[in-house]
Amino acid sequence: MTHLSDRVNLISESQTIAMARKSRELKAQGIDVISLSLGEPDFATPDVVKQAAINAINDNYSYYTHVSGYVELRQAIADKFKRDNYLDYTADDIVVSTGAKQSIANAVLSLINPGDEVIIPAPFWVSYLEILKLAGGVPVIIDTTIENNFKITADQLKAHITPKTRMMMFSTPCNPTGTVYNKQELRAIADVVKQYDELYIVSDEIYEHINFVGGHESMAQFPDIKDRVITINGVSKGFAMTGWRGGIMAAPRWIAQACDKMQGQFTSATCSITQKAMHAAMNMPAESTHYMRDAFLKRRNLVLELMQDIPGMKTNVPDGAFYIYPEVSSLFGKSYNGFIINNATDLTIYLLDEAHVALVPGAAFGDDKYIRFSYATSEDKLIEALKRMKEAISKLS
Repeated sequence: MTHLSDRVNLISESQTIAMARKSRELKAQGIDVISLSLGEPDFATPDVVKQAAINAINDNYSYYTHVSGYVELRQAIADKFKRDNYLDYTADDIVVSTGAKQSIANAVLSLINPGDEVIIPAPFWVSYLEILKLAGGVPVIIDTTIENNFKITADQLKAHITPKTRMMMFSTPCNPTGTVYNKQELRAIADVVKQYDELYIVSDEIYEHINFVGGHESMAQFPDIKDRVITINGVSKGFAMTGWRGGIMAAPRWIAQACDKMQGQFTSATCSITQKAMHAAMNMPAESTHYMRDAFLKRRNLVLELMQDIPGMKTNVPDGAFYIYPEVSSLFGKSYNGFIINNATDLTIYLLDEAHVALVPGAAFGDDKYIRFSYATSEDKLIEALKRMKEAISKLS
């Protein structure tokens, strides 16, 4: 008789990973599936980064490092924050983890007790809610809409704060919407946060380099709340290093020390070779990855143009990341061959079966009226995927 813990039964499988798995299963059957489900750049890791890893292997850099990462890497990360984001951190404020997901888990598990409330604007990245469940925290969701570009206001934030509120978690640029908060909008949120001494912010900035509206704005830039901001970053998205698994946290030292303690019992340090590769990435000037950002911008514009010809796809113009998050509720109630579209989850199942295009339903991100469309693939595949989607949706009645 099998007996799993309540803990593992409480959490759900990542729907992005689940959809990617279904895509692979269909491909293994010989079906030509275009997978737009994972947030994974299709570019190669920059040569200078790859060479740093090769050198590390050849130099036998294959031993344990400090749990938080070797000190020269952490200093390079601090220097990057100073150079690119005008944020003052020391190496002791930095924790390198096995991906930004672990960085977020470290922060939540180090700060949240059962019953603590955590404010999460929706749509939200799939793992925020599941990580919070593991900590026993209580999610307080603030819903947003496509009409306001999926942004919360300072008034909304203040209205959801209670004596039990301990944390807010959000991303900018945002996964799944591509929303980017500007400096004034972040300042308004900071003005609320500074009124509550025990309110902390996990600011997920992993898509920093994929920003179509100018320089990235960090939440920790405001001195009056910097001691309560945990900045999350990494190399997966901006440097096309998803498989390398390199996450970054910058935080007040006492939080960094707590996360080092937590990580020391889970994984210890991330891969020593990955750390050397990350070091090279941190030394790259910001403009060195602009070719990826520019390609994503071109793809975004292509997808938005083609989506205009697909009935039922209501879109805004995302300012960053590599996702479009269309609202599809006008298709609900329609059917084809007896299959009825009741929600966005049904629509993604239909599009996978009928068009062989894999997308992620908005239920994974907090609202089943939307789908997430990742355009982190070639223009040819995007054109073909949208052609298939248009043909499949035209069959619905």
